[in-house]
Amino acid sequence: MTPQHHYAGLTPQQVVHSRAKHGVNVLTPPPATPLWKQFLEKFRDPLIIILLIAGVLSVAISIYEYNGLHQGAEVFFEPVGIFVAIFLATGLSFYFETQADKEFSVLNQVSDDEPVEVIRSGNHTQIAKRDVVVGDVVRIGIGCEIPADGDLLLSTQLSVDESTLTGEPLCHKTTNPAQFDSKATYPSNRVLRGTKVMEGHALMQVTAVGDATENGKVYKAAQIDNSVKTPLNEQLDWLGKWVSRLSCSIGIAVVVARIMMYLVQYDFSFANVDPLAFIAYILQTLMIAMTLVVVSVPEGLPMAVTLSLAYSMRRMLKTNNLVRRMHACETMGATTVICTDKTGTLTQNRMSVEKACFYRGGEADKPIIDADEILLNSSDLSNEIKENIALNTTASLDFSNPTSPSVLGNPTEGALLLWLHNKGIDYEALREQARVVEELPFTTERKFMATIVESVLMPGKRMLYVKGAPEIVYALCASTSGTPPQAEVYAQLTQYQQRAMRTLAFACKDVTDTPSLSQHLTTSASQLRFLGIAAIADPVRKEVPESIKECLKAGINVKIVTGDTAETAKEIGRQVGLWTDKDTGENIINGLEFAALTDAQLDAVVMDIKIISRARPMDKRRLVEALQRKNQVVAVTGDGTNDAPALKAAHVGLSMGDGTSVAKEASDITIIDNSFRSICKAVMWGRSLYQNIQRFLLFQLTVNVTACMLVLCGALMGTETPLTVTQMLWINLIMDTFAAMALASLPPSEAVMSDPPRNRNAFIINRPMLAEIVGVGGFFFALLITLLYIFEHADIQQLTDLLHLQLGAHTPVTPYELTLLFTIFVMTHFFYLFNARAFQTQRSALHLKDCNGLVFISTLIFVTQVCMVELPGVQRFFNVVSLKLIDWIIIVIGSSFVLWVRELWSLLRRTK
Repeated sequence: MTPQHHYAGLTPQQVVHSRAKHGVNVLTPPPATPLWKQFLEKFRDPLIIILLIAGVLSVAISIYEYNGLHQGAEVFFEPVGIFVAIFLATGLSFYFETQADKEFSVLNQVSDDEPVEVIRSGNHTQIAKRDVVVGDVVRIGIGCEIPADGDLLLSTQLSVDESTLTGEPLCHKTTNPAQFDSKATYPSNRVLRGTKVMEGHALMQVTAVGDATENGKVYKAAQIDNSVKTPLNEQLDWLGKWVSRLSCSIGIAVVVARIMMYLVQYDFSFANVDPLAFIAYILQTLMIAMTLVVVSVPEGLPMAVTLSLAYSMRRMLKTNNLVRRMHACETMGATTVICTDKTGTLTQNRMSVEKACFYRGGEADKPIIDADEILLNSSDLSNEIKENIALNTTASLDFSNPTSPSVLGNPTEGALLLWLHNKGIDYEALREQARVVEELPFTTERKFMATIVESVLMPGKRMLYVKGAPEIVYALCASTSGTPPQAEVYAQLTQYQQRAMRTLAFACKDVTDTPSLSQHLTTSASQLRFLGIAAIADPVRKEVPESIKECLKAGINVKIVTGDTAETAKEIGRQVGLWTDKDTGENIINGLEFAALTDAQLDAVVMDIKIISRARPMDKRRLVEALQRKNQVVAVTGDGTNDAPALKAAHVGLSMGDGTSVAKEASDITIIDNSFRSICKAVMWGRSLYQNIQRFLLFQLTVNVTACMLVLCGALMGTETPLTVTQMLWINLIMDTFAAMALASLPPSEAVMSDPPRNRNAFIINRPMLAEIVGVGGFFFALLITLLYIFEHADIQQLTDLLHLQLGAHTPVTPYELTLLFTIFVMTHFFYLFNARAFQTQRSALHLKDCNGLVFISTLIFVTQVCMVELPGVQRFFNVVSLKLIDWIIIVIGSSFVLWVRELWSLLRRTK
């Protein structure tokens, strides 16, 4: 082995040349989009585009009314209101997403100024990580984050945590070809940027920096925008096209019908038609048609969607879901597949002693005891066990947080120290008092570690302690009469190993009479006394099995994608309830087999795959893309850099709160508490949010159908417009915006987790909604058009006049009658808001638990309507007059039947 001082490193000139050729050691961030461009992006929403067109048409109508018809400035209220709605919807969306980006930037701060020890010009020195170049000789030790990719020059007991890149929490690295692991994800003599040294030390020569590293390639892949549309975007696109076609059809129908009505008067003879009068009539007809187009557009929908998403975004933060992109809230509700990594997501990424079985006093005639079940205090452990764990180790515990000490060094050995600490044994005190005489470090070839110490707990004795692979340690004890039966030990080992646990065996020997041991350790070890075994596992998070069960019940497939071995992955799958006895080899595949599949072959089997073991970063992304080709809505969870490409490619990427910055940057939602349970809550929020948007659509489209039909038929009956422009603005924008806020504030329902995922190709307006829109809207229209006909043929001073109704000749509708019509319209839809809130819930519309927002806003709508009609300063803007008290009472009581009829119908259905 070449001594370290023979490596001179780079000269200053070589550093400059290398940096010019290979670049700097930083990851190139994606180009930042200017804020103005981010804001303009919001105007690409199809419904916003329709609103812009409607706004332009409304401006044209208002200009004509103001200049041509010499009406007041109030004609500009509607276009102003429409543009206010547009800027509110786009502004809210822009604000909430930029705020989320700021929160993410705080989470994702990465420093490239961390010091790195390098050899340059023959001297050891420290430089910033960003200044490392290709060719640099870098020294790495325990706890160091490797600054760049490189090949090992020298290594001593080097183990690296590659879990952030490959999923492997502990990889042994070496320069000895005989010890290379042929099954390793990356070569055993190569170390990678972003991974961490867990034990040992080494010299490495840098071969790649910045974007050229494996970490950098993953980061670059994570920035590729594949423009995957979310299900909500697709639904709103379709709705926008549907609304635009419908509104244009209504407008054309109005133009054709009114022209036909005009020509009927002249028996379709153009010779008798006054050209100027006909032109004026055509202009008036176009104005009515454009008004109908404006009415048919759901102006409140963008606001409703934005408010719903923003509200959910803030509420989800309280459930530990930090949402970066607003549409991710809803998309989670459409998820059909969750692809999750293992380490840190399903498991705690913290090794712990699952079982520890020792022989009483190390005697073969006494049975194995389960230390986890029967140990009540530290006295139950033999002195040999205590000293073996405390002294025969390279790990330590960090007690900066006394309630939750962390491991420094080898996580497996650290787990043993934590177990000892939890038994109330002070391992540090043993270390301070003991004298280590000699050590034999662990190697992959030897597979055990040995330490000779002057015993603290057994004064006057010098003890040899051994810890390592059970089959190796047991073989060293086999020749002694005190060794327990092999079948008994191996049966216990098999039980643990089948549960994907790492097993260690412990042995010892009194070597007090041996003067020198370094050259005789192997001989001495052959007479060791077997003490017992420990099984160490990375525990599954407690909430994961129940969460997986909830996802499966909700019709969501869960797939584990990990860099671990197939055996470990299957065992974790079994523990979380994903892998069952019915599963076969068709349900699991390793990374090499996965990579060998063609796209066509992958598409044929991808839905059957439950587990991918030994997966590389690009395997995860390819899995996501294959699932998307099968029309699946894919969510990906992960915490490592290796997960970033898949997180970016998925419809929803969910990173963990303690994950890498690359993973969080690529994700749409960060699970702050790292809990899979929070993912289930995100699904529940998403499904409930979609239902809330459907309920708002149900409400607003019912309003729009009624308004459109009323204005259309009113125009055909000779009435220019039963509802004025400002009244339609109130109904179609302000009232609907309030309704959007009310329905957006509805709490999520756990009942949605019993439903299967919705079909992403299904239209957002389903059959029950369409039936109710047509049915209820048709009923409201019939009621109002009947009233309009009565008002045209009778003099109604108050609603009680309907009791002795006498129809006569056609007369102009009075302002009082139009006010009655407008108020009845608003109040019937006011009560229908409660029906829309309870749509398809199988609950009473009066079930208002946790619906404080709905109660407040509905009260605000009612009070505002009363003020609008009764306050003199407001009346002229809405072309209304004050109503009599008896009319208010009749309207409120009569309109409430909308609610009571629904309640009676629902009660009858529940009792069947």
